[in-house]
Amino acid sequence: MSIPIVTIDQISQYQGQTVTLRGWLQHKTGKGKLHFLRLRDGTGVIQCVAFKPDLPPEVFETAKTLSQESSIIVTGTVKADERAPGYPGGYEINLTDIQVVQIAEEYPIGNKEHGVDFLMSQRHLWIRSQRQWAILRIRATIIRTIREWLDDHGYLLVDTPILSSSAGENSTDLFSVDYFGQPAYLAQTGQLYNEANMAAFGKVYCFGPTFRAEKSKTRRHLIEFWMVEPEMAFFSLEDLMEMEEQFVSAIVQKVLDKHRYELELLERDITRLENVKPPFARISYDEAVERLQKLAAETEDPEQKALLHIEWGTDFGSPHETAIAEMFDRPVFVYHYPTAAKAFYMQPVEGRPEVCRSVDLLAPEGYGEITGGSERIYDLELLRQRITEIGIDPENYDWYLDLRRYGSVPHAGFGLGVERTVAWICGLHHVRETVPYARLLNHLHP
Repeated sequence: MSIPIVTIDQISQYQGQTVTLRGWLQHKTGKGKLHFLRLRDGTGVIQCVAFKPDLPPEVFETAKTLSQESSIIVTGTVKADERAPGYPGGYEINLTDIQVVQIAEEYPIGNKEHGVDFLMSQRHLWIRSQRQWAILRIRATIIRTIREWLDDHGYLLVDTPILSSSAGENSTDLFSVDYFGQPAYLAQTGQLYNEANMAAFGKVYCFGPTFRAEKSKTRRHLIEFWMVEPEMAFFSLEDLMEMEEQFVSAIVQKVLDKHRYELELLERDITRLENVKPPFARISYDEAVERLQKLAAETEDPEQKALLHIEWGTDFGSPHETAIAEMFDRPVFVYHYPTAAKAFYMQPVEGRPEVCRSVDLLAPEGYGEITGGSERIYDLELLRQRITEIGIDPENYDWYLDLRRYGSVPHAGFGLGVERTVAWICGLHHVRETVPYARLLNHLHP
């Protein structure tokens, strides 16, 4: 009977059997007659035991001389051992054979501390590390859960263009490209197109890369990032918040259910994540400003007082979002922001045109805005007025205005940034680790 080729995540099914594994040497220790090879194959990590009396001399010599990240094929017997390190853990392989695919050159990333710039320049290799492996596995689950939850709740995925003839929000943050002699831009958002799709299908979402040309170096910003944007017909702001808390809670709980080991690798304190269940607190922008002003007045630290200072009408910065979020034990909705601080298409509050029917969801622990959304203006004349007020060319939005001419309805939607969500759930300081190849102000390679 042939020896089965298996993956590490399947190893518990083969206790006592001889199997073959294929992967890369993550780490090696030992001396004398006993050496321990830690093998990774993408699905997990397992300890392989090379015991000299059990191996041909040339195979044992190979085990002794393998370099880090060498690619190998190993055969051996699966043994249960609760002390064995790795993932899923609890098993090790008593080796009977090693085949070398390639002996790796001296690996540039060692156990010593490396600077961030060096690691980012070696990102194509850095993603092999356990920390990055854990983060990107969690990212994959977040993306899968986003799609599954929306699909299961009646939302249709409708793709939107990456190349656009006009700005979605702030025209100063656009990357321009030459589109056969006419100007075009990399998409900041799919939301305007989503409104057209919503009128065809009722509840839709788009999911893909978006681009912002702002020269930001904060820990929350990337130049290229992934965003999911649901849009719903006949939805109010209240409907939107109820949907968001169900959606975000499902994402967090799925990660907690599936990735305890990865979260442990990241040394993530999960107690705050376990609180992420509906209902979420909801406060108005007016109340949030009052709370911040009160907090600033009460603090005796001049630096903190300056950071918390805010006047009504100003959008929140990171210190404001952090302070507000820390007042609650789970994410908090802040709604009804000043119209001047938000995008032109947001529905004004009846009787208060200076305020719009918008909402941001703020995550705790300093992670700030996770989602931003609103009711959309659905009245043709009001939308025309807003376009004129902010001074953009109405000809660029003729198709968008058409949506208000033919069967316009109240509707709402939001965007959720994948990288900020990954950073929050994983407890990461910076979003640069949340995507395989981060595009930052000073990083375009690899």
